[in-house]
Amino acid sequence: MSIYQHFRKEEHAFIDQIIEWREQVANEYTYKLLDFYDPREIDIVQRIIGSKEEVKCAFWGGYDQAERKRAILYPEYYEVQNEDFDIVVFSINFPSKFVTLDHRKVLGSTMGLGLKRSKFGDIIIDKDAAQIIVASQVAEYVRLHFKQVGKTNVTLEQIECENIISMNEEWHEHTCTVSSMRLDVILAEVFNLSRTKVLPYIQNQMVKVNWKVTDDPSFLCHQGDTLSMRTFGRCKVKRIEGQTKKEKWRIVVAKAK
Repeated sequence: MSIYQHFRKEEHAFIDQIIEWREQVANEYTYKLLDFYDPREIDIVQRIIGSKEEVKCAFWGGYDQAERKRAILYPEYYEVQNEDFDIVVFSINFPSKFVTLDHRKVLGSTMGLGLKRSKFGDIIIDKDAAQIIVASQVAEYVRLHFKQVGKTNVTLEQIECENIISMNEEWHEHTCTVSSMRLDVILAEVFNLSRTKVLPYIQNQMVKVNWKVTDDPSFLCHQGDTLSMRTFGRCKVKRIEGQTKKEKWRIVVAKAK
């Protein structure tokens, strides 16, 4: 049985890379520090490495509630410490009395630095405070060149992980039935919209599946997928419980409050 049958085709290259690094760690008997991964990528790494292998995996994003985390593959003798993840946290200083920052603008500014998204962890926005988490190897470059968010001038101040703002996102689960597992169908059901109203969001690249833009309304969702639609929020396909007598799918979804 091929391991690839459990994953989408576009994930196969990532799987190959993890397998290659797993072999490297096993052969060289040393740990391998990887970039920041989103929850879907973390799930893939965990499934590829498993729990019975001589090579283990660990994750850390700077704080317990982190969504994006760096990964370490390591031999079973090694004891991983948080310091091994080489994470730097910056507080973004800006005139909070006159300006508000949002996640999309801060992300746009980080991507404007010419670095890969995988070099950045969570972006944390809370009222008049904002923080970004980065890989230490690019931290000095980010500190020197991250000067603006939109039209607002900003500066960065390095802080300790203990000072990261704790953001506890609440999710509400409910069971529903859908005619198919198409992306547009599930989004319409979860956000109480018609498929006609959902379609422009998908076509205008305002929808993501597992943190990647998806512009195909007929994209088939799987159990474990995280969906997001700009201005409406996020949801997760927690479980697919099977089909009803009328051949509809009964699914359990969790929606972020």
